[in-house]
Amino acid sequence: MSVEDRPGTAQPLRVAVIGYGERGRDLATWIGSASTPAQLVSIVDPSEECRSVARTTFGGSVELEIGLAGIRAPQIDAAIVATPDDTHAAVAIELLGRGIPVYLEKPMATTVEDADAILDAAARTGTRIYVGHNMRHTAMAQTMKSLVQSGEIGEVTGIWCRHFVGHGGDYYFKDWHADRTRSTGLLLQKAAHDIDFMHWLADSYSTRVVGMGDLLVYGRIHDRRDRSGERMKEWFSLDNWPPLEQTGLNPVVDVEDVSMVLMRFASGAMGSYQQCHFTPDYWRNFTVIGTEGRLENFGDSGDGVIRAWKRRSAYSPSGDAEYEFRGDDFGHDSADRECVEEFLRFVADGTSPVTSVLGGRFAVAAGVAATRSLRADSEPQTITPVDDEVTRYFELGQPAR
Repeated sequence: MSVEDRPGTAQPLRVAVIGYGERGRDLATWIGSASTPAQLVSIVDPSEECRSVARTTFGGSVELEIGLAGIRAPQIDAAIVATPDDTHAAVAIELLGRGIPVYLEKPMATTVEDADAILDAAARTGTRIYVGHNMRHTAMAQTMKSLVQSGEIGEVTGIWCRHFVGHGGDYYFKDWHADRTRSTGLLLQKAAHDIDFMHWLADSYSTRVVGMGDLLVYGRIHDRRDRSGERMKEWFSLDNWPPLEQTGLNPVVDVEDVSMVLMRFASGAMGSYQQCHFTPDYWRNFTVIGTEGRLENFGDSGDGVIRAWKRRSAYSPSGDAEYEFRGDDFGHDSADRECVEEFLRFVADGTSPVTSVLGGRFAVAAGVAATRSLRADSEPQTITPVDDEVTRYFELGQPAR
């Protein structure tokens, strides 16, 4: 039975948060203030430190659990899963099997096999799943997508992305993200955001990729330590500069800190993506080239502009048109808020979301294939498709079984 069909739908949705680290805490913030009535009723985390923080924050109003045993329908209406990436599949499949709709933090999995197992479980049970690709809700992404859809630059033929990950040393090289057995690689863990957006702009998924990358800087740092029990905000500082003076990296560091990918989309358009984790600045720059012009953003998660070039010229830094976008007072967090809002509406009444589960899967598939390519001397990799029946289920909006 779907949530909108059950008696008493005027009651707030009872939501559990699985994983109360950085992302879990960020997402939990928005549950009680959503336009769809919802209440955080349970938090699951094996860490005593995380449960202690939750206890301090919520007092006795929220049940604190070590594992999933107590997270069952009908007591729980929906769950937000923000556990480490390599645990996503096991947790999501368990909850879907119990009939609990799932918000799954991106990337949805660390292997294509796990991502497909999640899709299969959702389609088989008819339980709704949502993937939190919050970038689609940023003002920059919404503005650029709208311009592309309007035909501002004609037919999309190419998309380029340069991602300057200025905080990479703190964000990804001091905990489990630096260990490929946990994260697969940063072309998956970090790039899934960008690849999903590029697929969205192209209205098409990658079919073939070629990758190149290396561990150029952080592998040369020998100051390592186990940070189990710590959170990223405890070690993050803009003073951690220059990159080679970073200290306290994860004991295992074997993911690339510079990566590049070439992509062929099913539409015939092409894409390129570059990622560097030791730049001084931190932002994303997208260029979309069409048959009648090109677009480029300046600024990404807050305020900024998108410029359009629509006539032949020499160097023209300001372009021919400029479109402002404005984030709100929450900045990047506003996209998290919109994702939580969208998920709760989807659970409550089936409102079609802007984010895409199939998009989440193909972002994983492209990231995994690109990582495989760069570790195999740039051997081209073909993206495996999704089963036709499963694809139809998601294209129809995950209809109730």
